[in-house]
Amino acid sequence: MDIKKYHHIYMIGIGGISMSGIAEILANWGFLVSGSDRVSSAQTKYLEEHRVKVNIGQSKENITKDIDLIVYTAAIKEDNPELQQAREMGILCVERGEFLGELTKLFSKSIGISGTHGKTTVTSMVSMIFLAANLDPTIQVGAVLPAIEANYRVGKSDYFIIEACEYADSFLNFQLESAIVLNIDNDHMEYFKTMENMEKSYQEYVSHLPSSGVLVLNGDDPRCRHLLKYTKAHVLFVGQNEGDFTYRNVSFDLDGRASFDVYHNQSFYGHISLGVSGKHNVLNSLCALALCDFYQIPLASIQKGLKDFTGAARRMEYKGLFMGARVYDDYAHHPTEVLATAKTVKMKNYRESWAIFECHSYSRMKDHLQDFAHSLSFFDHVIVANIYAARENNIYGVTEDDLVLLLQESGVDAIHLQTYEEMKSYLEKRVKENDLLITIGAGTITNFAKELVK
Repeated sequence: MDIKKYHHIYMIGIGGISMSGIAEILANWGFLVSGSDRVSSAQTKYLEEHRVKVNIGQSKENITKDIDLIVYTAAIKEDNPELQQAREMGILCVERGEFLGELTKLFSKSIGISGTHGKTTVTSMVSMIFLAANLDPTIQVGAVLPAIEANYRVGKSDYFIIEACEYADSFLNFQLESAIVLNIDNDHMEYFKTMENMEKSYQEYVSHLPSSGVLVLNGDDPRCRHLLKYTKAHVLFVGQNEGDFTYRNVSFDLDGRASFDVYHNQSFYGHISLGVSGKHNVLNSLCALALCDFYQIPLASIQKGLKDFTGAARRMEYKGLFMGARVYDDYAHHPTEVLATAKTVKMKNYRESWAIFECHSYSRMKDHLQDFAHSLSFFDHVIVANIYAARENNIYGVTEDDLVLLLQESGVDAIHLQTYEEMKSYLEKRVKENDLLITIGAGTITNFAKELVK
């Protein structure tokens, strides 16, 4: 499809973090952009302030004759009234992932960052390095990046840095020159069904890369290493002990930020100091470094970009104080991510830790119940919020109390509370100065963090 031939693009589900970024990019390119979402949000309000008309609520009356292209998210069902009306009117309707793939074709140097965990962080790291090198990239990332005050940036170069999500095989639509695969873990099983299916998707993903590009792989992840034989691109492995790029001599400051030495083919490459906390970010940053080295970005720009990156929104994001306790917010929604967050928290100085956890979907709670209990057991206290349903009904026979019981059996102080009012009242009676509170989850629990620091 030739995107440039369209004039008025309507986006169903425009408030999503990816959709809102696409909307802003299109508006900056001169398209007339409008759309809808079920509820008002910070994203929809921001769009309206930046010349994008947003309908709150979705009805067929919103689909007018002047609209010549519809973009919709994977969460939109075929019985959606706007989608139905558009199809009846003969308007071309394109799913978000497919449309994003068309955007990548407008750039000769599109770079995708994929993997079950860490995509947003590494996309942000790569973006910060390219910005430090004055390469003027276009950026699409899955969270607000403070340096650009948005989750997108419109550049004038041939570089397009994009977070490439595997859900519903969205990333198979992308036309990329280069890619990073951080890890392959058991997530989105409601779509993939089996790990074999997920691995096949990643195999196809890397098979699309041209021989002129690079594929950076986490050599410490066996599933990533296996991708070597499915690509024509130049492959770079990164890892702790083995790979084209490795790291040694890691140390951490009092806030858990790492400094370490990088080795390229066993020769000293340079010293890196990070602006974000957590041991997992050492490997994340090494993946970003390897890709940027392939594009011949000077070490000084790599060092500056990684040092200046202090985190994307909802990635161990400091929000403020509540009764003398520091409040953080984190997007972790898989046990591996929750464990990485817990270990990062452990590296900070505090009296006691409090996790307020909202599981994202019933199927995740069912599939990962034991692993969630293990990951959350690293906190001193855990409040389990109501499960965020996402696209699901509870057909899995799982409840919040199942998690609470497992935590209590392992000696963790845990309780299920249903409302923000209950949670806040509970915390007010128990939190002490110098405690650390963190809201964890991909749903609406972030709003509770904001409520605490008002």
